Amino acid sequence: MGGELETLVFDDADVLTATAAARFADAVRRAQDARGTATIALTGGTVGIALLRTLADRPGIDWQRVDLYWGDERFVPADDPERNEGQARDALLDHVPVDPARVHPMAASDGAFGDDIEAAAAAYRDLIGDHTVFDVHLLGMGPEGHINSLFPHTAATAERSSPVVAVTDSPKPPPRRISLTFPVIDRSREVWFLATGEAKAEAVAAAHAGASRDDWPCAGAHGTERTVWFLDRESASLLR
Repeated sequence: MGGELETLVFDDADVLTATAAARFADAVRRAQDARGTATIALTGGTVGIALLRTLADRPGIDWQRVDLYWGDERFVPADDPERNEGQARDALLDHVPVDPARVHPMAASDGAFGDDIEAAAAAYRDLIGDHTVFDVHLLGMGPEGHINSLFPHTAATAERSSPVVAVTDSPKPPPRRISLTFPVIDRSREVWFLATGEAKAEAVAAAHAGASRDDWPCAGAHGTERTVWFLDRESASLLR
């Protein structure tokens, strides 16, 4: 199951994101002290983007030595407001001194590979390779337990070798996405879940009870050193 498990429950989302931001700054410093850089996989979603907004105002993070990737992305045009990249830039990246060469977005459907999602996924697969290890892999979660674009009982969730896949049949629109998979999630040093709301409670409980990752993908994500669940009261309501 990996390393240490922490489950933190907060009274409201603002306290959750403030705590996650403080923990993020500490994780970045520890990674930079140990390896010179911090390697992060970003997530979208309401809480994920709220965390990025909070980080934009947080002093003391050496953004010049942070490498940023995405856990998944919608394969839509670059200016589509639903793209995680655009939301991350609006919330954080346009406001902090990141090194553009260290920011690694997934291709858009009107980008370098045009509408060829397989080529776009292959390029990100080559970028990630077998060597990229995330110091922190941020994860949002759907009510059915999906993480990144890994949904229950899908080929992407069942993938056991490639770190990146093209998803062409996502049950949640849009159907075409690029996603990191369990082979790269499983080698992340820390995996952090960010979840709020009663709709997430069943998935949270299933993951904590050791459910199958095929049934509840969130149950299969663990950091090699630490797995942290940042929850509000509603999302934690079915935990014992």
